[in-house]
Amino acid sequence: MMKTLKRLIVTALIPCMALAGVPMTAQASMVSTEQAMVTPAGNADREHVSAFFSRADVQTALQAQGVDANAAIERVQAMSDVEVAQLADRVDQAPAGAGVIGVLFTVFLVLLVTDILGLTSVFPFTRSVR
Repeated sequence: MMKTLKRLIVTALIPCMALAGVPMTAQASMVSTEQAMVTPAGNADREHVSAFFSRADVQTALQAQGVDANAAIERVQAMSDVEVAQLADRVDQAPAGAGVIGVLFTVFLVLLVTDILGLTSVFPFTRSVR
C-alpha cells in the first residue's frame, strides 16, 4: 500500500517539477490618460444609493422598520458593485415615495441575511449560524 502511494505521489510530482521551470508570460501596454481617469460606474451607483438613504424621509421609514440608517449606509458600502447597481436601479424605477417600502424591504432582507450568517449584528432577535 505504501509503495503504491509513493508511486502515485512521484507520478504527480514529476510533471509538476518539470513544468515549474517554464517561464510565465506577461503583457504590458501604455495606458492613456482617458483610461486612467475613468471611474467605475459602481462608485456613482454607491453614491446615489447612499444619498437616497441620507434623505430624512427614508431615514424615518428605516427607523420605523427598526433599522439604523447609518447601519444601512455602511451595508451599502460593503455591497458588491452588482448588488449596488441593482439597488440603484430599484431606487430609480420607484415612483416618489411609493417604492421606498420595496427598497426598505430589500435592505431589511439583506441585513437580516447578513445577521443570520453572522457577518453583522443589527437585529437582536436573530441568532447567528456561527
